[in-house]
Amino acid sequence: MTPVQKFSTDEIEYRGRQLPLGLARLTAAVALSWTLFQLWIASPLPFLLGGGILIDLPKRSIHLAFALALCFLLYPATRHGRRLGRLAWYDIVLALLTVASAVYLAIAYEGLVERNGILLKITVAGFVIPVELLLGGAGVLLLLEGTRRAIGPPLVIVGSLFLVYSVFGQSMPDIISHKGLSFERLIGYQWFTGEAVFGIPIDVSVSFVFLFVLFGALLEKAGAGKYFLDLAFAMVGRYRGGPAKAAILASGMTGTISGSSIANVVTTGTFTIPVMKRIGLPSVKAGAIEVAASTKARSCPDHGRGCFHHC
Repeated sequence: MTPVQKFSTDEIEYRGRQLPLGLARLTAAVALSWTLFQLWIASPLPFLLGGGILIDLPKRSIHLAFALALCFLLYPATRHGRRLGRLAWYDIVLALLTVASAVYLAIAYEGLVERNGILLKITVAGFVIPVELLLGGAGVLLLLEGTRRAIGPPLVIVGSLFLVYSVFGQSMPDIISHKGLSFERLIGYQWFTGEAVFGIPIDVSVSFVFLFVLFGALLEKAGAGKYFLDLAFAMVGRYRGGPAKAAILASGMTGTISGSSIANVVTTGTFTIPVMKRIGLPSVKAGAIEVAASTKARSCPDHGRGCFHHC
């Protein structure tokens, strides 16, 4: 049986900068604030106390503000910056702009609804300044930059192509052409509605993923993750391909309490994927096994009962 006693999530690949003490404390403070915010909106306290109740779009915007702020603190703009271990001034500026752009939506959401989605413009010394167009445009660009830093350029290229297609659709071949969108309409839809940037993926992250990732981290620190793996390995570890079979079994057991394939992946995958990679499975195959197992695990009772209700 493959031993898994000395496992830590620190072994997961980290693409960010090496954090000095001061930056580590700042990052920890932001992460702690994010955690407290998520626990607050997930608890019944806002309703019991009669204050601090947030509707969907403001919740999602604040969630994204925390995520992107951490992204610019943790991930440098270049590979060279990872070795320097210090925070560049423009990273601070980008983090602040991200927070301003996202938090503005939470603050000014009621006014946006009253204007029926028309973006705010103000006149200063005879000049018309499209405030919300600038903030929304900055938010979209910063989201793309944060994605590039954390994940890499492929997803950014795909997203950018669709944005260009939205604006210049009238210049495309007839089979895929459309009349095109103005920049104001594009930014208004992408940043100031609940259907684009702040659509279903962010909603899932706010409602499920963050809490289950937090739950998984607490499980790991408490030793429950090791227990799940030890139990799975004790049952199937002696067979050929034992770690992969154990990953499937562990995902199934976790699915009984999560009921969410996404939450299952981010919780059990933290433990199982590195173990499978350790015995020689390619990264892609290890990830595919975990995704397939976690997707099927959502049908496991008790929390998997929703699958049967929809049948």
